[in-house]
Amino acid sequence: MGRLFIESISSTMVYKCKCCRVDLTSSGQIIDKNFQSKSGKAYLFNKVVNITLGSCEDRSFVTGLHTVSDIHCSSCHQLLGWKYVKAYADSQKFKEGKYILEKARLLKDGW
Repeated sequence: MGRLFIESISSTMVYKCKCCRVDLTSSGQIIDKNFQSKSGKAYLFNKVVNITLGSCEDRSFVTGLHTVSDIHCSSCHQLLGWKYVKAYADSQKFKEGKYILEKARLLKDGW
């Protein structure tokens, strides 16, 4: 197995993995804070780093059917949320290519 590459975020307000404290994204990447996940509150982000993607699967949410891929921390493999791959409803297309991170799995740094 090769060496793990970790990308650092050069921002004063960074969201990190709660388990291993690796950088995930910055506060400037937040699109919306009004999402729900199994563990409670979740945020929609434009860009997230230091993650690995699981396989794609269709899931039904309150907003309809979506194809999603679970995202895990690339360092400790903790489940963090999911990536929207495809939205079937036209009103939900804005989510495609965006990331949901569960608030309970995040640590705020520099706030």
